[in-house]
Amino acid sequence: MKGVGLVLFIISVWTLASGQDSGHHEEYSKEYIPYDGWYNNRAHPEWGAADGPLTRRAPSHYKDGVYAPSGDDRPNPRKISLETMAGNTGHGSFQKRTALLVFFGQQVVEEILDAQRSGCPPEYFNIKIPKDDPLYDPEGTGTKEIPLLRSRYDQGTTGYSPNNPRQQLNEITPWIDGGLTYGVTKAWADALRLLKSECPSRKDNQDYIYHNETTNATNAVDCRGELASIDDMGHLPARNDIGLPLANPPPPRDYKLKESKRFFRLGNPRGNENPFLLTFGILWFRHHNYLAMKIRERNAGWSDERVYNEARLQNIAVHQKVIMYDWLPQFLGDCESRYNFGNIKCKNYDATRSTNQPLPTYDGYKSAIHPGITHVFQSAAMRFGHTLVPPGVWRRSRVDKATKTCTFFNTTLKTAGGRHELVEQPALRTCNTYWNSIEAIQESDIHPLLMGMASQICEREDNIITPDLRGSVFGFLDFIRRDLMAINIQRGRDHGLPDYNTAREAYGLNKVERFEDINPVLMNMSVPEGAALLQRLRQVHGDDISKLDVWTGGLMETQRQGPGELFREIIRDQFERIRDGDRFWYENSKNGLFTEDEIKEIEETDIKKVILRTNPTMDDDDIQENPFIFTNDSTKKEFCQQPYQLNETDMEECTPPKSFDYFSGSEVSYALTFAFFGLFVIGTVLVMLALGRRYDNTRVRLKKQAAKSTRKGKRTEDFLYASTERISAKETRDIQVKFGPGKLLKIQSPRGQSLRTIDTGKFSKFLICTSYNNGRKTLFIRPDGDVHDLVLDFADEEERSGFMMRFTNFLEKFHISYENSDVSYNQLMEQAVTKSNRDERLKKFFKTALSTVLKVETGKVEETMTNDLARKYIHFEITKREFAEYFNMKPDNLFVNQMFTTADIDNSGSISFREFLDIMIIFTKGKAEDKARLMYNMYDLDGSGEMEISEFRMMLKSMMEMVNQSVDPDQLDNLVVTMLRTQGFEHKNSLTFEDFKCLMADYKDELDNASLENKDLKTFQEVRPKSPEKKSAAAKSDPKVPRSRAYTRIQRARQTVKQYNKEPSSGAPIRPRAQRQTQLQVRVFERKVEEEGTLRHRMRAISNYIQNYRYHIFWLTMYLLVVAGIFAERVYFYSVEREFAGLRRIAGYGVSTTRGAASAMMFTYSSLLVTMCRNTITLLRETFLHRYIPFDSAVTMHRIIAWLALVFTVMHIIGHSVNIYSISTQPIFDLNCLFRDYWRQSHELPKFHYWCWQTITGITGVILTLVIITMYTFALDYARRKVFIWFWWTHQFGYVLVYFFMCLHGSGFLVQRPFFYYFFLGPAILFIFDKLYSVSRNKLEISVINAELLPSQVTHLEFKRPSNFDYKAGQWVRIACLAQSPNEYHPFTLTSAPSEDTLKLHIRAVGPWTINIRNLYNRENLVNNPYPKVYVDGPFGEGHQDWSKYKVAVLVGGGIGVTPFASILKELVQMKQIGTKMECSKVYFLWVTRDQKQYEWLTDIIREVEGVDNNNLLDTHIFITQIFQKFDLRTTMLYVCERHFHKTAGKSLFTGLSAITHFGRPDFQSFFISMCQEHVQCDKFGVFSCGPPPMTTSVEKSCSYLNTFEGPSFIHHYENF
Repeated sequence: MKGVGLVLFIISVWTLASGQDSGHHEEYSKEYIPYDGWYNNRAHPEWGAADGPLTRRAPSHYKDGVYAPSGDDRPNPRKISLETMAGNTGHGSFQKRTALLVFFGQQVVEEILDAQRSGCPPEYFNIKIPKDDPLYDPEGTGTKEIPLLRSRYDQGTTGYSPNNPRQQLNEITPWIDGGLTYGVTKAWADALRLLKSECPSRKDNQDYIYHNETTNATNAVDCRGELASIDDMGHLPARNDIGLPLANPPPPRDYKLKESKRFFRLGNPRGNENPFLLTFGILWFRHHNYLAMKIRERNAGWSDERVYNEARLQNIAVHQKVIMYDWLPQFLGDCESRYNFGNIKCKNYDATRSTNQPLPTYDGYKSAIHPGITHVFQSAAMRFGHTLVPPGVWRRSRVDKATKTCTFFNTTLKTAGGRHELVEQPALRTCNTYWNSIEAIQESDIHPLLMGMASQICEREDNIITPDLRGSVFGFLDFIRRDLMAINIQRGRDHGLPDYNTAREAYGLNKVERFEDINPVLMNMSVPEGAALLQRLRQVHGDDISKLDVWTGGLMETQRQGPGELFREIIRDQFERIRDGDRFWYENSKNGLFTEDEIKEIEETDIKKVILRTNPTMDDDDIQENPFIFTNDSTKKEFCQQPYQLNETDMEECTPPKSFDYFSGSEVSYALTFAFFGLFVIGTVLVMLALGRRYDNTRVRLKKQAAKSTRKGKRTEDFLYASTERISAKETRDIQVKFGPGKLLKIQSPRGQSLRTIDTGKFSKFLICTSYNNGRKTLFIRPDGDVHDLVLDFADEEERSGFMMRFTNFLEKFHISYENSDVSYNQLMEQAVTKSNRDERLKKFFKTALSTVLKVETGKVEETMTNDLARKYIHFEITKREFAEYFNMKPDNLFVNQMFTTADIDNSGSISFREFLDIMIIFTKGKAEDKARLMYNMYDLDGSGEMEISEFRMMLKSMMEMVNQSVDPDQLDNLVVTMLRTQGFEHKNSLTFEDFKCLMADYKDELDNASLENKDLKTFQEVRPKSPEKKSAAAKSDPKVPRSRAYTRIQRARQTVKQYNKEPSSGAPIRPRAQRQTQLQVRVFERKVEEEGTLRHRMRAISNYIQNYRYHIFWLTMYLLVVAGIFAERVYFYSVEREFAGLRRIAGYGVSTTRGAASAMMFTYSSLLVTMCRNTITLLRETFLHRYIPFDSAVTMHRIIAWLALVFTVMHIIGHSVNIYSISTQPIFDLNCLFRDYWRQSHELPKFHYWCWQTITGITGVILTLVIITMYTFALDYARRKVFIWFWWTHQFGYVLVYFFMCLHGSGFLVQRPFFYYFFLGPAILFIFDKLYSVSRNKLEISVINAELLPSQVTHLEFKRPSNFDYKAGQWVRIACLAQSPNEYHPFTLTSAPSEDTLKLHIRAVGPWTINIRNLYNRENLVNNPYPKVYVDGPFGEGHQDWSKYKVAVLVGGGIGVTPFASILKELVQMKQIGTKMECSKVYFLWVTRDQKQYEWLTDIIREVEGVDNNNLLDTHIFITQIFQKFDLRTTMLYVCERHFHKTAGKSLFTGLSAITHFGRPDFQSFFISMCQEHVQCDKFGVFSCGPPPMTTSVEKSCSYLNTFEGPSFIHHYENF
């Protein structure tokens, strides 16, 4: 209370300080009536406040005692209405009450009570319509319902327990304080005011309502204190052109929504409901302005504010007096003459005031009295007036002075709603005027209605209700006509009203035991109507009076005098409390509002005076003395009696009930919207494909230009044609076709590598088949008798035509016949025998042959040489080229020629199936001597029986050529000499077979196990302990460790290099640098291919995968659990905690799903930012966290999160497509409740296009969908490969748009308050700081000081090192080339050492950007221009930079993946040279490459490192994989050569390095086992690999496997490219 007092004190001081003269001080010395009812009662400020709870005199009877509606065992409300309240109308009131009294009563209700607004969220409590209902269900469906929403209630403090059940709210004050005229808030009241002191338009204007009553022109212009009117003329309130939220249901007659601008501004939002209620609203509006005019005349110096407040005060006082002392007595009727069942003492109070005064004499304000409206008053008693409502209302003219008669008006075209057939109907039909109230007012002002209502007798006081209320009251569009009587009953149950007798007891009345005792007069058994009514009442209630509702029972009590004893007592009690509990009541002399004279003046004012004051055109004869009663007594000026008592059959009919589909009008927009999304997806994909096609066309154009430039200046027979060869239906390759020399047709790669040669002279005929559709750019050439066709695709028809002309001319030149054929593209592809078709046949040929020889399992089913297969392939022959390709050799290789000649016994030029079997048996089943004899005979070229030394040298050279290995001739000669010297053959000119056997004696085992590698025969070696027990490191290296399936069935897999650093028995090796003895073993092998589909295979794959990726799985699982938790929390919240919320009830579980998906989207899209914080990740991986968190998998995690985000996005979109459909089908009033933040005009019915395209949530959702579609489309591999720049830009701007519109998306408050920022702020701040750090350094232009174009499409860039650029070996940077796109960055690993003054990169040209880089830095293209500058962003960390943290580190590089190790190798030696202390004492570098010439630049680096590594810190091993398997006969010969050369020269025969060269793939597991024995004191090995996924996976598997045993751990860090 102290706070309240302080507020009042401050208000008083402020108001006093605002005065400018004594008059103003006087103005604020009075406490005016508050608008919202607060502080009327100083002890209880909230009593009587607007939006306060209704009160209870009768106990609540909720079904569950808390909130569930009562009366579930009571009869159907509609059935009660039909059976007990229907009947013939047209019977006048017994007491001669007028229609003016009835509708004045409605405005009284609107003054003190408004509990009609539904609760939010909506709770439907529909009324079931009985089957075959004559009005609502004539079809007899039995499925229809009258929609009814439960009333709004105090959700904050009530409805939680039986001790505090649900309490509905009264949205206005219960006081008679002018709410109907001024509203219940200051803001609303100000919106009604004129707020100006002068109205010049009134001067000498006859349209001004009071132009005859002003004393002079100045007074006419003066308009201080008035309420706003149309054109300031004072007739009608101003239009609602400012958008006051007036009630605006659809008029049932017109069945459509209309603009609320047509209404007048009134204090009560429902004041425009019907013309009769509106008439009283205008009446009190005019009375205020009349009082303001009189106050101005008496107080010329008063301000606008004071005049307004005084006029408002007096207007309220007059209203109080008229209601309480004029209207209420007439409404309740006489007490003494009524039947009271002996329950109450009935007497007339305050006889001095009238003989029928129901209230006691006012004896002052009583602060202890609560004025609150009771539930039974709101839901039942005050609805007694419904029985008095007539089906229509008369309008009439003024009384003729001479004849004392008047004219009653019929309907006009305007009041008939433009319906000509209803013109000249008597009176205004009540049911058709709902929400069309302004028509009659505009046509004839309010005085015809006032006079008509005063002359019209209302309906009889009985149980019968006019159909205009009982079935045709207004509703919503979906149910435009409703039964107000059924609603009265249902509303009482909604509010928890008890049964009829319980209510009587609560008001001190005796219980009624029998139905007939309710009203013996109305239900008189001797009268047929009374007996029938009693029978129907009993029947509908099952003869159980305890099931009788308060409204039904109270209505049945109705007597001739008025409401029965229950309703009369409820109404009397309510108004007495309103009067006595009101501190601002006009009779309360202590409130200081009025003087005694002013009170007396108020007492003398009645409703007639108010009517005459506000209607200057009327005089005293135009209306009777008491407009509430009409007895046809001329002495009371009751001159104009109604023509007849109106009956609904006398007037126009009520428009019939209609239903409405709220989705109507949304069908097109709904379909078009989602069609638009679908087309946008297709369009985006097509744009991407078009851009990719443009990229391809650009390449083709460049190829054509290159081909033309190549052909220019060359001989005709050497012309080149660029084309694309179709190897299969899906596989193609770019080629060039060269004519010549001679009759040769050469097919070569764009780089000039020969792919196929067709000797046209060997073929008698060619078939040229072309396509006549699909661009007319495809053809195939079939040499008659060749193995497969040449299928070519050209850029366009012109290119194809040019080629055909050149080809046919070429054939004709050599007199070679040909035949043309033109077919469809599909037919062409069906007829063509592509290389893929031929390869498939060859594969089956070789597979069948090997299966026959070896009976090995090849696939899921063991194939054997069945008779069917034998017949199929017995006549199949292969060419020398196919024979060579099968063994991965060149057709012109000496070895191939000799072997093919050996196999081709019949000299047919091809090898048959049987001939192939014979040669294979020798190499698979033969002994070492057999194989040596075969080799010897093959290279005894002259067949002399002895092999010349030159032939021996040629044999070795051919072996090297077979694997694309080249050796310096001097080194090869030195090799031959040393091999001969070893056996003492250095002086021989030729070798006999015995001599050759001696040379091969040391390699008998290798020869014995040697075979020929082919595409189907794979050997394997798997070193793996069988026992699952833990073993020590020593045990790991023990050769006696049991091995599972260590040998194949033919036992070809064995160790080929044993302890390579140990001295061989034949002599000590020559070592250029000191090496200590080591037990390290390096093995090479071919990977074992297990049978797929077996349980063991699957379980092993799962186990290995989990072991290999345990940290990844852990963190991914944690992330998925968090995402699932976020999703589940929202789903649970909306499914359970908000189960009865409005949107949940409308959309069902769809809203739960979309909210869960929305929260998951917020989290996933926000998480993406974390994965892009490269600097932060680099920093964190320098900490101990990198041991537990796989920071190097940030990109992979980014992709996973992105796919999760997409899944939830799709879920969200699909969910909202259903939700918005559901929303679009809801009544407008429900939507006003659910979406209060979405403003729209009340006449606008929100359709789907409104929600989707006109709300902030909808339009941002559309934009987000389009952005995400674009981003994900251009994130596809196809886009990144062909239009990378589009991928880059869509992601750069896409993320900004996504986060911006996601913030806006939630700001619409569509479903819940936005909380995207909860997820977004943390990652966003981190990303911003991370990006700012990058921006601060990556905009420095750095000059490139050197560029080299190295073989293998590698570009070497060397550029200046910024002064503040510190990095570690193994880290990477992002660079952007200013000559390409300054904003397009690509990542590359640094190959320079941290100690170097420059930064170096080795970039392989594999994509558009890298290819352009190679072209940009080509010195030939630059001419005299400097190298383009670059931007550098970085460095960024990865696992390889941690190599120095391990005592022993193993570096494994494959392909271009060796780049990080180039920097590490340089740093390693540098650190040792300057004496830097580091934990690492030994580094093993394993370089896996296709051949030693693939990356020559790395060879130079290794050579440099070997030159300065005097401490034996680095051991390098090079594995050449483009070679035959380990025990292939040719590989065995390479090993022989390599070992001999290394013994003599101390370096590799092939690389020139001290590093050992191996042929095949490394066996990482055996290598790691050897390391355990070599470094017995080391408990942890660091393994770092970079290369293609198969290689890094192999390393990971080996590490994971060995980590399952006791002993040292292998910590693997890898990076794939």
